[in-house]
Amino acid sequence: MHLAILSQTDRRPEIGQIFFPIRANQNKLLNSAKAMAKYAESALHAVKINRAMQSRVSCMLSVPEIPLWAYPALFATGLIAGTVDAIAGGGGLIALPALLGLGIPAPLALATSKLQGTFGSASATWSFARRGVVNLRECRLGFTVTALGGLGGAGAMRLLDPHFLSTLIPWLLAAIVLYMIFRPQLGESSRHHRMEAPTFYLIFGLGLGFYDGFFGPGVGSFWTIAFVTLLGHDFIRAAGHTKVMNFASNIASLIYFSIAGSILWLPGLTMGAGQLLGGRLGAHLAMTRGARFVRPLFLFMASLVALKLVFAHFNHG
Repeated sequence: MHLAILSQTDRRPEIGQIFFPIRANQNKLLNSAKAMAKYAESALHAVKINRAMQSRVSCMLSVPEIPLWAYPALFATGLIAGTVDAIAGGGGLIALPALLGLGIPAPLALATSKLQGTFGSASATWSFARRGVVNLRECRLGFTVTALGGLGGAGAMRLLDPHFLSTLIPWLLAAIVLYMIFRPQLGESSRHHRMEAPTFYLIFGLGLGFYDGFFGPGVGSFWTIAFVTLLGHDFIRAAGHTKVMNFASNIASLIYFSIAGSILWLPGLTMGAGQLLGGRLGAHLAMTRGARFVRPLFLFMASLVALKLVFAHFNHG
């Protein structure tokens, strides 16, 4: 009996020698498994980065080479669009199809259109301000709030579907046109305001700024009718203040799109040079010809934007 106990005691070191290597191997296997998991995670992350880079490269490769003859045409397009937009809005109807017509993908065309439009709105704003139509100090709140709205709208464009707006906006523009037709004296001269300026800018700056960054068509018409009906501006003052707010949302959207790498700079700057001249010319025509010149052009461009959106909706629907 004593010998049996001794024999069992003597075997304990042998048992330990068997199990300790097994535990060590288990730890090695566990560490190896963790290392493989980290490697797999890193590999998956690398694959995702590679796919993102491939998608960007493919997007860049899909941009056609723009011929030299197109640049004078883009300059002329910017000149015309800037002139019309400074008077009555709707310049995007002229500029954007020109970019799309060169085979530029729609997301890049939209971002590039913001670049060229920024020059036009800045030029028109400066012209209206120099003639005393716009007091830039009084626009500081509206400019700031509208810029914030435009930045938020540009960021939301990649997250939300603007399809519902393409259905709603034509009806709103049609309502504006009908309202203006049945109120022929509206906007001929300044009237008493119906809303205080800070409240007006907080509501419409955020709302229309977001809309301009997110979707955009007809935003000039919405600003103009808001200035006329709620702040009591005549059409000339409304056009000037509209350009200030357009510039705010344009510059904010431009910052976002430039960071995202969505802008084609050479075509955009070429159109922007035309917009600089067009914005100044349009502001001069609006101030010298008066409200009776601005009003019918405003109604025409608002109707044109509405019809364009209706056509696009049914064509893609």
